[in-house]
Amino acid sequence: MARARRPICGTDVRVVLVSPYALSVHGGVQEQVVSMSRTLANRGHDVLVITADESDSSFYDTPATVVQLGALFSLPANGSRAPITLSRQARRAALRAVADFDPDIVHVHEPFAPMLGYRILASHRWPTVATFHRSGGFSWLRYCRRLFRWGRAGIDRAVSVSNAAAATAEHDFGISTEVEFNGIDVMRLRRAARHKPAQTTIVTVGRLEERKGVATLIEAVLLHNEQRPDDSWLLDIVGAGPERQRLEALAQGSDRIRFRGALDHERKNELLRSASVVVCPALRGESFGIVLLEAMACEVPVVASAIDGYRQAAGGHCFLTPPGEASALESTIAGALHASSSWVADAAAYASQWSMDALVDLYETHYQEAIDRFVSR
Repeated sequence: MARARRPICGTDVRVVLVSPYALSVHGGVQEQVVSMSRTLANRGHDVLVITADESDSSFYDTPATVVQLGALFSLPANGSRAPITLSRQARRAALRAVADFDPDIVHVHEPFAPMLGYRILASHRWPTVATFHRSGGFSWLRYCRRLFRWGRAGIDRAVSVSNAAAATAEHDFGISTEVEFNGIDVMRLRRAARHKPAQTTIVTVGRLEERKGVATLIEAVLLHNEQRPDDSWLLDIVGAGPERQRLEALAQGSDRIRFRGALDHERKNELLRSASVVVCPALRGESFGIVLLEAMACEVPVVASAIDGYRQAAGGHCFLTPPGEASALESTIAGALHASSSWVADAAAYASQWSMDALVDLYETHYQEAIDRFVSR
């Protein structure tokens, strides 16, 4: 007999978070899962994270238990590569891990991304919340809408991180979702002291893929430094990915452009907190610009491409520029460097409203709604 479900407002609630994307590969969904697990655990909940990549032995900054299952497989999606597992054994093991944990609530992120959570959804043995992150990508999934009927039936509460993600969930799966947001850990972002550099320093953070638009940023910096050698800019590029070799060639060996590689959270935040401006030059495919909010929370002016996912996150507090246009980006960066202290302070206050604590408050309500719906079936 299933035990009674405890109210989410209490502590010691047992929560499972499922991420089909491996934590071992940097990504927005993975960061949300780790941060959410940490916040839930710090509130007194018992949290289990299930994710891909059985070979990963990394430490993650969360009190939650992390279970990694299946061999890692890189699947092309949305101009990126999704780090998932296709192992049938991993799907069965995920279901067993949830059953052994005996949760009050299961929270599956990106529920129809292949395929770690499929058996969990199909079984529908526990109240289930699903969060949709994707905007575009995995376009073949929309042709499988009928095949995913079992998955839709296994979702008690559906949430999207943005309007773009909600539109994708509706279009691809016929699922209507409540739109929330991605959360940021404001206090953690501000652990390093704010330091304004003596020389103009631009920082960009993200996986080095074509759709992230780093090539446009490099072109803008080279353009500026050629035209204004007496006022040259430094560019720190944080991240790893398949485009690195091409981007290094594009940088022409400039000593003003530095490839930092993938950095841990603390070092990345130190660079953000010591930047003159942070630039997010993505071309497309961003459902929600959490990197914008993180940069604003670090009390730094932010330049971002004017794409749908970024506009929602920016909320009028970033300097927007047409995607893929190096000359326009150079001019926008130059303007952002003269942002007033009050502009930066207003942007930081705005970003603070999107905290992970505020988001978990909302999800605790969604969890309770899912429990109520599940027990009333």
